[in-house]
Amino acid sequence: MAKQFSQERLRVRPSSREEAVVNAAREHFERTLISSRGELVGSMAALSHPGGKDQALNYDEVFLRDNVPVMLLLLVQGRFQIVRNFLETCLELQSSAYQTRGVFPTSFVEQNGVLVADYGQRSIGRITSVDASLWWPVLCWLYVRRSRDWDFGASQRVQRGVQLLLDLVLHPTFEGTPVLFVPDCAFMIDRPMDVWGAPLEIEVLLYGCLGSCCQLMALAQKSHNSRLLEQRLVLTREWKHDLRRYLLKHYWVTSKTMQVLRRRPTEQYGDTQMLNEFNVQPQVIPPWLQDWLENRGGYLIGNMRTGRPDFRFYSLGNCLACLFELITAPQQRALFRLVLHNREHLMAQMPMRICHPPLEGQQWSEKTGSDPKNWPWSYHNGGHWPSLLWYLGGAVLLHEQRYPQADVLLMGQMRAMLEECYWMQLNQLPRQQWAEYFDGPTGTWVGQQARTYQTWTIVGFLLLHHLLRVNPSDAGLLDINRD
Repeated sequence: MAKQFSQERLRVRPSSREEAVVNAAREHFERTLISSRGELVGSMAALSHPGGKDQALNYDEVFLRDNVPVMLLLLVQGRFQIVRNFLETCLELQSSAYQTRGVFPTSFVEQNGVLVADYGQRSIGRITSVDASLWWPVLCWLYVRRSRDWDFGASQRVQRGVQLLLDLVLHPTFEGTPVLFVPDCAFMIDRPMDVWGAPLEIEVLLYGCLGSCCQLMALAQKSHNSRLLEQRLVLTREWKHDLRRYLLKHYWVTSKTMQVLRRRPTEQYGDTQMLNEFNVQPQVIPPWLQDWLENRGGYLIGNMRTGRPDFRFYSLGNCLACLFELITAPQQRALFRLVLHNREHLMAQMPMRICHPPLEGQQWSEKTGSDPKNWPWSYHNGGHWPSLLWYLGGAVLLHEQRYPQADVLLMGQMRAMLEECYWMQLNQLPRQQWAEYFDGPTGTWVGQQARTYQTWTIVGFLLLHHLLRVNPSDAGLLDINRD
């Protein structure tokens, strides 16, 4: 199959319809923007189907997670007021209930002039989306820096929202590690996939969230010189440092680290010379990992739990680790080599796959609760999501900005692959009605239950087009560490 696909890939060619496709995508995007109380506040999850079917579904709501690329696109377009309206609406809806105090809404919608928020009480499985809350400070900081609206970032309203969120995620627990523990279905992987515990995407988002909160608190500290705020700032910076050290120690794997892991002793007790802290047995290391890593590749694994590491590759968490500079520059290039080596799996005919490998057979049945939407090679179980490609594109372009002289050959190969993937999407997505996700080992088929004219599919393509064609320097917008 790999050889056959390699021959297919060579037939990917630029299209003379590029301008028409981009213009049509922009028109679709403008139609996704919706108003609340007379002002634009964000985009609905997907455009309505002809005939108005599925009206009971919540695709007409504004999802915080789905609006991440929307807000970034609006920022590079200079449409700052819409972004501020979105941030303020989320602040207004930040939960004040006892158990969820500080949580931002998964989504919201205006009904009869009243804003109605969903904190998980209406979702399938009734799970709160943790990633929505962690994204808000990141978007807020990127807005403040891009628009130079320093007063908004230092305002009492924003600072209170930041403190409420930090109170929620930094409170003491029975767990002594610096990670945030969440249940299954608590982030983009919103169906059971055995990702409970400390999944990579949540931990990387927590790292980005803490960094953004520090930037916002530093703004207020310059204005007010508060001793209490200074103490919280120091604590948050320490937590961020400990989290990064923890993830690099336990989640980052290469061929060399796997050799060491396989030979570590087990059944260790005590607090000194603990080489195998999570008591990982060598038998749990999957056989596909050897070829996946090759010699110079590396990535952050999906989860670390006592005796049960999840070695699956999750695209979003690894891309965000590059954007947030959680992993070092050499590690970022090791990740790029791994993507190039495994592009038949990760890119295929519709870039890019959300995770690899999928759960199959009895494992699929047990881990997913026999979820028919998460069949192998479908939806979040190895499905292909075009909305993820811009994250990789942003990581590559931002790496080139930060380290322009580093491994020019490798970065040239990554740019060439991005170009090819861009043309794949440009040629396919319009005729496949901007579908949400794609099924099959190569992502050839439109997802069985995929929504068409999905907003983050459209906006993800427009963001990638902007970064590759309009202004590559705007990749710097994604750098949360830049003052």
